[in-house]
Amino acid sequence: MGRPWRALAVLCLANFLILLDTTIVNTAAPDIMAGIGAGIDDVLWVLNGYLLAFASLLIIFGRIGDLVGPRAVFVAGLALFTAASVLCGLSGTPGLLIAARVLQGIGAAALVPQALVLISAIFPAERRGAAFGIFTAVAGVAAVSGPTVGGLLITHLGWQSVFYLNVPFGLLGLLLAVRFVPDPRSRRPHRFDLVGVVLATFALLGLVYGLVEGQRHDWGTIAGPIGIPLVFAVSAALGVGFVRWERRRREPLVPPALFRDRDYPIATAITLLTSFSMYGLLLVFVLETQTLLGMSPLMSGVTALPWTVALSAVAPFGGRLADRVGGRILLVVGLSVYALGVLGVAFLTGPGASFGTFLAPMLAVGVGMGLAVAPTTTEAMRGVPPDLAGAASGVLNTARQVGAALGAAVIGAVLQNRLVAALRAEAVTLADRLPEASRPRFLAGFEDAVARGLQLGTGQHGGIPVPADLPPDQAARFAGLVREAFDTAFAAAARPALVVVAGAVLLGGALATRMTAPVPVAAQGKPRG
Repeated sequence: MGRPWRALAVLCLANFLILLDTTIVNTAAPDIMAGIGAGIDDVLWVLNGYLLAFASLLIIFGRIGDLVGPRAVFVAGLALFTAASVLCGLSGTPGLLIAARVLQGIGAAALVPQALVLISAIFPAERRGAAFGIFTAVAGVAAVSGPTVGGLLITHLGWQSVFYLNVPFGLLGLLLAVRFVPDPRSRRPHRFDLVGVVLATFALLGLVYGLVEGQRHDWGTIAGPIGIPLVFAVSAALGVGFVRWERRRREPLVPPALFRDRDYPIATAITLLTSFSMYGLLLVFVLETQTLLGMSPLMSGVTALPWTVALSAVAPFGGRLADRVGGRILLVVGLSVYALGVLGVAFLTGPGASFGTFLAPMLAVGVGMGLAVAPTTTEAMRGVPPDLAGAASGVLNTARQVGAALGAAVIGAVLQNRLVAALRAEAVTLADRLPEASRPRFLAGFEDAVARGLQLGTGQHGGIPVPADLPPDQAARFAGLVREAFDTAFAAAARPALVVVAGAVLLGGALATRMTAPVPVAAQGKPRG
């Protein structure tokens, strides 16, 4: 079995680079703005261009893998991603960097769906859970390592290094993929549904665009008559058209046979919910540690290490255990522990919190995710016929990326809404502690900051300015009350946002109870129908 494990190492390496890129570039945003003269809109497209291309093309490339073979598409995707990383580092203008990031996203979309297909093909059923456990542990570590790795690289080597990091590892992955990754192909010929590709791509593109750009446009007008509601409406119409078109196809892009096994749609929904919760939690955690507590990006990443370490340690164990007892029990237990960890972050941390305050909740989050993530993938792919594995992987990974976009959008909206309300209430309460002449300016400062958009960078405290003409003692008092108002309001706003995250996790646990009973090892690998 040595060769399959070598192949798994290659798949893990490539997947790590792809998922690390979804978070590491956020850390470099301020340096990118300064380095190439990019504005905030440019930087948002640097971040979101990758996500839009990645999420909208996963289903298509999953099916292309079924047509031409997963290894060929995997290698092509990794080659494009590596080449695009070089272009990102060499980019001297915002336009070039955005274009290179879109190319990175296309390469990522080609690569990622093939990994699950290849794992399903090269590992027997009794070892597949362990393989998925290792694979998902590496993926989880990549997703939460961005701030730590990015902070280290940017501090010492500049923003270009977050892209150049991909190059040596990408080239190594290409060499090892050619040598160690097999090329399983379905013997059944497939047809390519071009109309379905167009409908699915633009439906997903509209959905993800609306989610990632909605907050910036206040969920309203983008330009002229075009607004976020219209984008969602067009996306929904294309989605309905896609479903109706697929029903008439002899070989649809998303085969209905995938959903005949009850566990596949349940596992897909759980994948969406766990991705929603992970990216929602990560958003609140990064803002809380850096904006509220004033940690550097590096220290924020160090504070997340218990999450990373617990996840990487438990996930392989969870995968092996799923092979023995089935995934349902592990999912219910793991998602319950995960939710408890999120609630711990919500109610045990706040102003004055430290690494030690986060230790127990982060460990619980990591253990819970470690027990749940691998069984979700194992149960999703267990009953899928080999010739549909590419399509199944594409749908599963699309659910993961849509969940990430939903998590950032929904939790970001809840956090902002509650923060604005709490800031206004705190401002009114604390204004009485200032001289009467300063109170209107104090209240107006909060209103102006809300109107402009709250600034949530490290040490910014919402961007409420201290008037320059105040005497030093009053200016210090004014600044202290701004800090107190922001700290209290942010802690109050973070709790309901994290309760929503925990609710999504618990909903996933409730869905897991609907899965089929555990399958004995001897029976695994057989479709369950």
